[in-house]
Amino acid sequence: MHGPDLLIDAFERIRERVHATVGGLTPSQLAYRADPDANSIAWLVWHLTRVQDDHVAHLAGIDQVWTSGPWAHRFDLPFPPSATGYGHSSADVAAVVVADPALLTGYFDATHEITEGFLRELDDETLDRVADENWAPPVTMGVRLVSVIGDNYQHVGQAAFVRGIVTRLGTG
Repeated sequence: MHGPDLLIDAFERIRERVHATVGGLTPSQLAYRADPDANSIAWLVWHLTRVQDDHVAHLAGIDQVWTSGPWAHRFDLPFPPSATGYGHSSADVAAVVVADPALLTGYFDATHEITEGFLRELDDETLDRVADENWAPPVTMGVRLVSVIGDNYQHVGQAAFVRGIVTRLGTG
């Protein structure tokens, strides 16, 4: 199988999980935190999308969907446009308030579309191209994309876990 096709499949599975996790939730369910310092579903999905958007845009040499489209404005978060969620405090997590799950899935889908389009242009040789020389060994495009997939799976799994809690508790 062609390497980019495997990556497309993995990113599509993440998209499916994001939609299944976020769909039908209320604003209070999206904001639910299992304890005062836990991450909410809204923050987790926003963060995983920001990471994908940031990393893929860097690899593709294009502007991020977050800043080139309406998303930063529509979310209206109190962070600089470059924020992806890394290093966020508990207060920062609480600041990610989303009134409609469609806002999260809309931004995710716009990012996913760019990701898939970029992957369709790649070949196996391109995946071996060094993307970041700040590591030993240097990180290739393929390794960076697998890293994004791993991060996305981890966070969508956490969000799905929180969804299970919040729907069982009947909150929101």
